[in-house]
Amino acid sequence: MKQVRAELLTIGDEILYGQIIDTNSQWMSVALTNIGVKVVRKTSVADSEAEILQAFKEAEERADIILITGGLGPTNDDLTKPCLATYFNCGLAVHEEALAEVTEFFKSRGRELTELNRLQAALPTACEKITNPVGTAPGMWFNKDNKVFMSMPGVPHEMKRMMEEQVIPRLKNKFTLPVIYHKIIRTIGQGESFLADKIKGWENALPSHVKLAYLPSLGEVKLRLTCFGDSLSVLEEEAEKQATALQALIGQYIYGYGETPIEVVIGNMLRERNMTLSIAESCTGGNVSHMITSVPGSSEYFQGSIVPYSYDIKMSQLGVKEETLQQYGAVSEQTIIEMATLVREKFKTSIGVATSGIAGPGGATPEKPVGTVWIALADGKRVITKKLQLAKERHLNIQLSSMAVLNLIRIGIKESTGNTQKTAT
Repeated sequence: MKQVRAELLTIGDEILYGQIIDTNSQWMSVALTNIGVKVVRKTSVADSEAEILQAFKEAEERADIILITGGLGPTNDDLTKPCLATYFNCGLAVHEEALAEVTEFFKSRGRELTELNRLQAALPTACEKITNPVGTAPGMWFNKDNKVFMSMPGVPHEMKRMMEEQVIPRLKNKFTLPVIYHKIIRTIGQGESFLADKIKGWENALPSHVKLAYLPSLGEVKLRLTCFGDSLSVLEEEAEKQATALQALIGQYIYGYGETPIEVVIGNMLRERNMTLSIAESCTGGNVSHMITSVPGSSEYFQGSIVPYSYDIKMSQLGVKEETLQQYGAVSEQTIIEMATLVREKFKTSIGVATSGIAGPGGATPEKPVGTVWIALADGKRVITKKLQLAKERHLNIQLSSMAVLNLIRIGIKESTGNTQKTAT
């Protein structure tokens, strides 16, 4: 089946200046994918007639469906309508039905229809008017050589209503659309290149209708399988088969599927095993606790945390030995072992975890550069420790350390070894 391609155009200087964020394109991409349309490009265009007309021309060359948002107001800087009239070689004229709808819109709100507002009803004569049930700017549908141009308001709730009620049904009726199915496999603990090397044989053997994408972010990599075909059930079965094959190759790094983040996954693991957690955070400054407690119901397994940032608080409030700090320093395996063990005892939890490191930009030594972080987990039978060598930027180090701790909790829950002390790999 031929793939139906779409391009999204957002029009307005305010987007290019960074004064507003384009959320419309993200929402439309999801909506189009759900009906089997492949989005091939998203373009933001300035309020310039030449730029807009060029964008129309280029989009028509690439795509079957061109969805346009923005630039439909009645003021001089709103150029979408006149540019569409120029592109489709037609004039602008007041559309009587659109005028009646705009008039009623203002009347229902006790407001007078001004001459400027009346211009909202002036549409290119080559278009089919699409009703805007929650705003004043009508949508415009154009057919050209079996391609569709659709112009909608840039106001998100107006665009969404128009898409859901009118545009998507029309697209489904006009085009024979394939099914597109995505499956997300979430991994943690290894980078994109490592995973790519581990699964290259599997990836090279994927069927032509199954595509793999690597989606790296701070501390994790999502693997997205995208399957194209005629039957959703067949594609779901194919995706599950491929995910099972991945499990055999990199199962130790897979922590979940779909949109469920690591903090939710470990929360479920703790709850299912009736286990509790406490945290001593130094370099992460409470960020791990924030991630844990962002999950509804986390009070079932999270008992509390302490942020022992200074030497004095590490000793007086947590109980780290002065001689440990003096001999090895706060950023050391010896100190992190005590921190994890002591916070577990202090809060009487199944698991205690701890962080200590040099987030930067200051505090480094030749032996311990910025980005040096120790993390640990204690469960009463053993202590797992891990040394991280991270970035030079403070915010990154906090985020990456936090993800590493969450992964350590996942590993600690899963492992059943009885070793009294272990270094994580």
